Amino acid sequence: MKTKTLIAIIGTFAILVQTARAEGKTVIRFGHFPNITHAQGVIAHALTRHGKGWFEQRLGPNVEIQWFTYNAGPSAMEAIFAGSLDTTYVGPGPALNAYFKSNGEEIRVISGAANAGAALVVKADSPIKKPADFRGKKIATPQLGNTQDISCRAWLKAHGFNVTQTGGDVTVIPTANPDQLGLFQSGGVDAVWTVEPWVTRLERDAKARVFLEDKDTITTWLVSSAKFLGDRRDLAKKIADANVELTKWIQDNKEEAQKLLIDELKAETRADFAPDAVAKAWSRIQFTSEVSRDLIAKSVRDGKDAGFFKGSTDTSKLIEAP
Repeated sequence: MKTKTLIAIIGTFAILVQTARAEGKTVIRFGHFPNITHAQGVIAHALTRHGKGWFEQRLGPNVEIQWFTYNAGPSAMEAIFAGSLDTTYVGPGPALNAYFKSNGEEIRVISGAANAGAALVVKADSPIKKPADFRGKKIATPQLGNTQDISCRAWLKAHGFNVTQTGGDVTVIPTANPDQLGLFQSGGVDAVWTVEPWVTRLERDAKARVFLEDKDTITTWLVSSAKFLGDRRDLAKKIADANVELTKWIQDNKEEAQKLLIDELKAETRADFAPDAVAKAWSRIQFTSEVSRDLIAKSVRDGKDAGFFKGSTDTSKLIEAP
């Protein structure tokens, strides 16, 4: 009996020690989307899953990364506002919208991640040949207010169309990326403005053709909450530096990076991505840790034209290197 009691005490003590160690760790809640344009996040998530965490190795043994995936930016920004996310890869549209809505108090860009990689596609046999042909048509975008949604609405306005959230000369229908394929194939929409790998999937699986490639645009930033940056600037700096290193590794190790990305995308979306399709999608993206102020100005103009950014659009506090 004494032996059993001693074993029970030892077991309980071990559990308490393990719990104390876990509670002693700093937890960083990290977000990304299951997109190729979020390759840094997808690959880092994969490495965490395999016990070889990229960020963990650079942040030290007392830090735990918890990964969260989102379909589009507005959801990730809501998580930051709610205090349930510390840092995330996200497009400029939702990040800027959140920044302006909080009067520049909540969001900080700590590093770049990717430019380009988005496109407007139509059916291969579509009669749509020029911008004017979109009148009366339906276009799917990933989510209301996400980067591609804003780009789409701003582009339509620039070509003289009146577009509202519920209709107008062209109807824009926010649709989650995985659901766009079926909607496009069934004729539910005439076109899709989305981001890789979904552009290439539409080309391969739905015989889509690229009408417009959105090259001169920011696609992904690494942002953090202002609170996290203020409270743990030391960790924010290590995260930003690790992102720069990871971006360089992705540039220098394309094949290995693509393999990790394909495996992780399958785990996150239950969808298979053919290596040649990923390679094609990859060629449309510029992975960079630089943040272009010229492209920020373009993103702000697009957001204002699309009706999402109202009031002051001062971005002087947006970029903050830790």
